[in-house]
Amino acid sequence: MNHNWKERLVTPEKALAKIEPGMNLFLGTGAGEPRTLIKRLMESSEPNLTDLTLIQIVSLGDAISINALRSNKYRLKTFFSGWVASEAITTGRVDLIPSRFSAIPTLINEHQISVDAALIQITEPDEDGLCSLGIAVDVARQVMAQADLVIGEINPSVPRTFGDTFVSIDEFDFVVESQDPMFYFPRWPVDDVFDEVAANVASVIEDGACLAFSAGPLFEALPKHLASKRHLGLHTPFVTDAVMKLIKSGAVTNRRKSNFRGKTLTSYALGTPELMKWLDKNPMVEFQGVAQVFHPLEIGRNRQFVSIIPVRKVDLTSRIAMHMGKGNVTSGPGQTMDFLNGAEISRGGFNIFALPSRNLSGEANIRISIEAFSNQINFPDSVDMVATEYGIASLGGRTVRERAQALIEIAHPDDRAILVEQAKKENLLYPDQIFLHESSRLYPNDIAETHTFKNNVMVRFRAIKPSDEEGMRRLFYRFSDEAIYYRYFTPIKTMPHAKMQAYVNVDYRNVLSIVGLVGTPGQGKIISEARFVRHRDRPLVDVAFIVDEQYQGLGIATHLYRMLARLARQRGAKGMTADVLSSNLSMLKVFEKGDYPVQSRFEEGAHALFIPFEPDSMA
Repeated sequence: MNHNWKERLVTPEKALAKIEPGMNLFLGTGAGEPRTLIKRLMESSEPNLTDLTLIQIVSLGDAISINALRSNKYRLKTFFSGWVASEAITTGRVDLIPSRFSAIPTLINEHQISVDAALIQITEPDEDGLCSLGIAVDVARQVMAQADLVIGEINPSVPRTFGDTFVSIDEFDFVVESQDPMFYFPRWPVDDVFDEVAANVASVIEDGACLAFSAGPLFEALPKHLASKRHLGLHTPFVTDAVMKLIKSGAVTNRRKSNFRGKTLTSYALGTPELMKWLDKNPMVEFQGVAQVFHPLEIGRNRQFVSIIPVRKVDLTSRIAMHMGKGNVTSGPGQTMDFLNGAEISRGGFNIFALPSRNLSGEANIRISIEAFSNQINFPDSVDMVATEYGIASLGGRTVRERAQALIEIAHPDDRAILVEQAKKENLLYPDQIFLHESSRLYPNDIAETHTFKNNVMVRFRAIKPSDEEGMRRLFYRFSDEAIYYRYFTPIKTMPHAKMQAYVNVDYRNVLSIVGLVGTPGQGKIISEARFVRHRDRPLVDVAFIVDEQYQGLGIATHLYRMLARLARQRGAKGMTADVLSSNLSMLKVFEKGDYPVQSRFEEGAHALFIPFEPDSMA
């Protein structure tokens, strides 16, 4: 075969002359748009280039113009409400095909979506005549097999990528040389709020997790917070500059993936010239079609798969409103459900939806209802976690009431009071639900640490939240009568809602409570609690703590005691007091092993302890 490809070049006009009225034309996607061909198509007044249907998987490029679509010569069909499409769908100039991406290859193979001609961007052929599809593989193979006319646009700037990307120059009826640069995507700016949201998302991602990335400020902010992780994997629709940054950090090895081990798997690349240069002949990145990348079963084969989804709004019943409009790549349920389902299938996987607590106009993003918003995902059982700059709401396995409480806790502090009142009216919260308005801005996010104890037991510590009511209630009922008496000095038998909600609602100033959890980050089981209460008349705090009997003897109580001492001292206390029954020898040892001297006064079967932080404050 003759592989002197330059001899085969024709002008864009000659190639487009073979198109006939009424044809369905498939166009390459995103940065893979054949821009020269599309621009000539848009600008042409030739009589054959009319009444055409343009089919594009993702409308993210700039070559298709709104003005051309207004001419009624062309109509765009897309599976994705991207930049051009999102502005024109509502005006009736663009047809959106609701579909999961994983189903698109079948729709094409079975001719439910017919393709008469394909316009594909490719690399220059090598000495064997092989071109690479570059940075947009999606369904190129399916449409090339079906189309009667296949036109390739050779762009020397397109990176030569590995995977299911190679096609022979002989598979093209015509080839043209690109006269336009590739379409590049600038990096998104990241403000402080998105940086804080990203930090919270990263806090629940464990070593060995497999992630899906997209584009936008959340994903731009994530690499910095994930850089300390180990053996992350990537099974992602898009490779971006942020993905490149994360891989370069050393956090990604892909060694724990079940499919395409050692490779970052993707269908598309969106980004800067730097990204394209990095992707060229990069063996660490594997490009495959959407049938492979978006199939839930393929996604779910990876353990600990985490689907991270930036969203627009969420309501207290866990309904989600997705983004719409320019700049939002993950914009619709059709592009999201494959990865949602994949995470659900994955062992140890979960979905996390992320958003700032308020939008740029200062309006609440966590609301009592999102009924008025379009582009919804109404699958509350698929919403495992929601993240804002104020923390993580873990929703898996929780009741509607517990979900509402958890979501209110991560709403903007100034929106929480009205949400509580609205939730009470809608019976989403108990009518007597306590809300301490003054504590809304006082939650100590800085109290967050993880410690590994004997027997390799890892415990995460944080300040208590009102949504911990059920977890604390379960902890109470796991205690023996003796443990309850040691903690409360009275034989309490029940812990109803009214009593427990008063216990978990603290002001974080005069009362501070720390809980310890085991299990998956963002979820887990409460196995310990420690708190201090300020004395009204002295610069001292009274301390108490308790550990699930299954986890005693591991050093958790000693760790909690030292945490309380440090936190009390940081908050201006001069010392601590505690009352310990004389029979509670293990607790007395905890105080004795502490970092401060202990004074003890025996009164009515109990030791009244005084622990000064400084010698001159001795009683």
